[in-house]
Amino acid sequence: MPASNVEQARRALGLRLREIRMDRGLSCKALAALAGWYDGSKVSKIEHGRQTPSAQDILAWCRHCDTDDQAEDLIASVRIIDGMYVEWRRRQRTGMRRLQESYTPLYEATTHFRIYQPLSIPGLLQTAEYATALLAAIISVRGIPDDTEAAVAARLERQRVLYSGARRFAIVLEEAVLHTGLGGAEVMAGQLDRLITLMSLPSVSLGIIPARPDRRMWPTVPFWIYDEARVAVELPSAEITITQPREIAIYIDTFVKHAEHAVTGAHARALITSALDQLS
Repeated sequence: MPASNVEQARRALGLRLREIRMDRGLSCKALAALAGWYDGSKVSKIEHGRQTPSAQDILAWCRHCDTDDQAEDLIASVRIIDGMYVEWRRRQRTGMRRLQESYTPLYEATTHFRIYQPLSIPGLLQTAEYATALLAAIISVRGIPDDTEAAVAARLERQRVLYSGARRFAIVLEEAVLHTGLGGAEVMAGQLDRLITLMSLPSVSLGIIPARPDRRMWPTVPFWIYDEARVAVELPSAEITITQPREIAIYIDTFVKHAEHAVTGAHARALITSALDQLS
């Protein structure tokens, strides 16, 4: 997240905290005294976005303003400001393998995946050839160390979660994903065949949003929802991790709206088959 956006998030948090204080009828000085903050300007700095409060600051703020029920949500906001933005270049500076491996604990801990992808096949469903084409392209464009083979192996290793445990995978793709041509016709044909195979898994629900002019929900950036605890949003320059409950709820609602426009079962299979036919 660019610095300006971080500042905006900090200011938005400050405004929420200011409203809480004012609703309680406390002055900045009175709240500081109750919280034991000897820096009398601390409340003002937090409210104007010049200082990020700690979790302990939030707990004290809510306790003295009788809003303990809001503490969890506010602390989640602080965590977002502190750590939700991770630059891809920093994570990828030693290649792609370690980045792929870093997701394994999260995948293993998740029981309900909700995935929206308007641009490419999600890693969980990729063939080795498709993953190779995609990761090789990323490595080339971003000029990072080439460890394509090891990165692909790590990505495919994560796919074991498709077949283990009581997990559910709800996946929604834009129809355009079926026609990207990534890796060439042979690679795409193998990938589309794999989609048809994976659709038969009882744990996988695959929906495809047809390219048509009458849809009411616009395409958005790619995102993954892990249970109801975390959302990962993919941007060209970074991955944003969201843990705040009210923001997670927005993404869940967005996913539901995307899913409402998607076709499944035989209709989805027909779109994939049509894309396959166009490759020959």
